[in-house]
Amino acid sequence: MRILLIMDPGIPVPPTAYGGHERLVYLFAEEYIKMGHEVTVLAGPGSHCSGTTVTFGVNDLNRSKLQRYREVLFVWKYLRKNKNNFDLVHNFGRLIYLLPILNHSIKKIMTYGRPVAQKGIKMITSRRNQNLIFTACSDYCVSTGDVAGEWKTIYNAIDFSHYNLKEKIAEDAPLMFLGRLDRVKGAHTAIKVAKATGNKLIIGGNVSHTPDNYAYFRQELEPQIDGVQIVYHGPMNDEEKNKYLCMAKALLFPIEWDEPFGMVMVEAMACGTPVIAFNRGSVPEVVTETTGIIVQNADEMAKAVKSVTTIDRKTCREEARKRFDVPVIAAHYLNLFEE
Repeated sequence: MRILLIMDPGIPVPPTAYGGHERLVYLFAEEYIKMGHEVTVLAGPGSHCSGTTVTFGVNDLNRSKLQRYREVLFVWKYLRKNKNNFDLVHNFGRLIYLLPILNHSIKKIMTYGRPVAQKGIKMITSRRNQNLIFTACSDYCVSTGDVAGEWKTIYNAIDFSHYNLKEKIAEDAPLMFLGRLDRVKGAHTAIKVAKATGNKLIIGGNVSHTPDNYAYFRQELEPQIDGVQIVYHGPMNDEEKNKYLCMAKALLFPIEWDEPFGMVMVEAMACGTPVIAFNRGSVPEVVTETTGIIVQNADEMAKAVKSVTTIDRKTCREEARKRFDVPVIAAHYLNLFEE
């Protein structure tokens, strides 16, 4: 099969640091190639894969509306010229990219990893179209956009070969918080739980530059980071995440918003580290009784810390691998039209 993967410019594929969908596009490109398919990636400058890469646009998340308009025109021109060269277009970028091929027989997958703008779905599906399937990374995320068209839930994936299982941990193993240091991610609650249970907490993540979240970090988080019990390691690359997740007793996921998926939960599970998470968004879909504990509030999270070590870490990884490893999810995508 000849497959075209599309991703918005702004961050290269694969990303050098953060970039969830950019990393997914790269993982699926490589997996599709391993499966014997011809793959082309259409993405921002600096992108690459083992197949063919076509770059466009500017790597700047704050680029102008005019620049974004130019990028749309580039994709439209490319699709008009090359639509007959592909059997499947898998779009992780803007929905409007697909406009020139909506009613073409080519198979089209539009994938979402965040709450969906329903206006765009209604507009696109009101036009003549064929062979178009919408997917989102959780049932919760699907529910935000399922107002028209055909929808399927396909979870996000990670490459489990990049994460090491650690079956036994130290008695004084730390807790871990990993994620962007915005209030809605709940680092302040993780600190509260660590202090309440007498555990060390390792924090990894980037500080947001939005005024409200930067103030949140400086005023509420930073004063509690003592380098002894509460330790902040800054943004973490894949090697660092693997290192610290492996040694952790549990990953704390005390979100204050409806998380569409929560990749970090699966990254922890890949190391055998169970997740203690608030019951919001995709959490009930991702966390099971063999991979973690779902709680309602900080008090329940603190109680769960005492029992989480009874979860078998090898079983935790194996169940998560069966559900979220790249080959599993890639096959789900390519089987969509057969289903």
